[in-house]
Amino acid sequence: MTPYDLKSLNLPKLYGGMLSAFAAITGNSLTRPLVIGSLLENGGIPKLRKLQFDEEPTFFPMSIPQEHAAGPLDMPQSTSGGRAPRETMPFSISRDYVDVYRQGKMTPLQVAERVIEAIAASDRTAPPMRAFVASQREDILKQAEVSTERLRNNQPRSILEGVPVAIKDEVDQTPYPTTVGTKFLGDHPAKTDSLVAARLRAAGALLVGKTNMHEIGINPNGSNVHHGRVANPYDLNRDPGGSSSGSGAAVAAGIVPVAIGADGGGSIRVPASLCGVVGLKPTFARVSERGAAPLCWSVAHLGPLGASVEDVALVYQIVAGPDPAEPLTLQQPPVTIEGWNTPDLKGVRIGLYRDWFDHADREVVEANQKMVAEFEKAGATLIAVTIPELDAMRIAHVVAILSEMAACMENYPEHRGDFAASTRLNLVLGRVMSSRDYIQAQRMRTRAMQIFAKVYRDVDVLLTPATALAAQKVPPQALSNGWSDLSVETEMMRYVYPGNLTGLPAISFPVGYTAEGMPIGMQAMGRHWEEHLLLRVAYNAELRLTRRLPPVYFDLLK
Repeated sequence: MTPYDLKSLNLPKLYGGMLSAFAAITGNSLTRPLVIGSLLENGGIPKLRKLQFDEEPTFFPMSIPQEHAAGPLDMPQSTSGGRAPRETMPFSISRDYVDVYRQGKMTPLQVAERVIEAIAASDRTAPPMRAFVASQREDILKQAEVSTERLRNNQPRSILEGVPVAIKDEVDQTPYPTTVGTKFLGDHPAKTDSLVAARLRAAGALLVGKTNMHEIGINPNGSNVHHGRVANPYDLNRDPGGSSSGSGAAVAAGIVPVAIGADGGGSIRVPASLCGVVGLKPTFARVSERGAAPLCWSVAHLGPLGASVEDVALVYQIVAGPDPAEPLTLQQPPVTIEGWNTPDLKGVRIGLYRDWFDHADREVVEANQKMVAEFEKAGATLIAVTIPELDAMRIAHVVAILSEMAACMENYPEHRGDFAASTRLNLVLGRVMSSRDYIQAQRMRTRAMQIFAKVYRDVDVLLTPATALAAQKVPPQALSNGWSDLSVETEMMRYVYPGNLTGLPAISFPVGYTAEGMPIGMQAMGRHWEEHLLLRVAYNAELRLTRRLPPVYFDLLK
């Protein structure tokens, strides 16, 4: 049996002047050789270089189905009833907006005013939440007026009519620029919507602005020295995770019931976990990347973060499906959420790799294990599995994402000094990796896909914690220049990177809280194109957990 090979790290934390100085050393061609060897060693790059492969490289983690979808789903008019009981689900969800509109208690125009007020109020907290980087009152009210008129005429475009939705600032949405968390991109407003924004707009959603993110999405935290650090609504002095930080915080704080995120290395699932919401990374190429910033082609995914599983299911079926302008999306089966709200797990085979599952903080493991026991009571069958070469997969993912991000940013050589210090540090690593390193990573991707395909012969879903730690406090000295903490980042990404490397769908959902009241998440990862089964697993967790609102919460419907 191959031994479990992932390790926890105990590396120095860098922030403030120390981080800036270290980034300067690595960025200087004269001093870089003094430190680059140890950085590559810590990342495991020499290990990947020594591996022997018979496999050919896989550049996009596609799984080609026998049946191909002819087009996107029709606009959903119902999610067929999947709300958890009110006593266990205190968050306002999309269905609540639908209900108040149908009952005539409020209009989208009234909700729009409250969203605008909530965004402003969230920036007045101490410290400020900084969930949004852009939100235009005039545009929101204009959309709301039209939506109110459609409802008045009994002509809603879908069940999402008038429901507020936010978009990560990595994804184009008119009339906003797309800064991707930088200070130099996004000089002009986007000329057209991304396909994701366009489909949401066509469904009648109220698009309320662009959410904050870690600069170019290169780290799994909420640091952004240009637009302000995103704060976690459960504790404003703690990190919300990243890079879809603002989307996670905005949903958790009740400003929107659902938001769009992007996930190249856990960037939907990490903030979903740390902010106590639901986050779905669909199968690779299930959701079109058209209109998203080109950052990491082979590991990039767009998907929803929602207050509930129903919110995520609703938006997923709107944004997923073939895009004629994106050839990779044409190789997918029909989109389905069939059975997502089945209140049991009878017939579902759940795989657990115990060494991996238990490699987390004690409170995280205990909360996850408690939910596993609930799943077993709900009819699931538990099966022990082993997953070899997880560390080699981790290294391959690092090489792929950093190489691709560095290549994308080579288009802006005059702005190398405009990045935050932690971003510059990661981009240097991406630039020093060789073409052979990249090919080695793609060959490891092929092997990883084969490994997981073998595992999924015996199980339907793999369960792990979503992150190995709950949300961490941000050191005060890190507030001005950001921070770099590879030890914590490794803990946050321990369970998420295989989904990006292999293209497998994965969902993060709440399963408990720490003694300090911070959310704990679980991840379910399934076969390509089986998002509906992941939604079912998450829904069963939702039925069995009493959720807690964060101290900072804006109830827009009261």
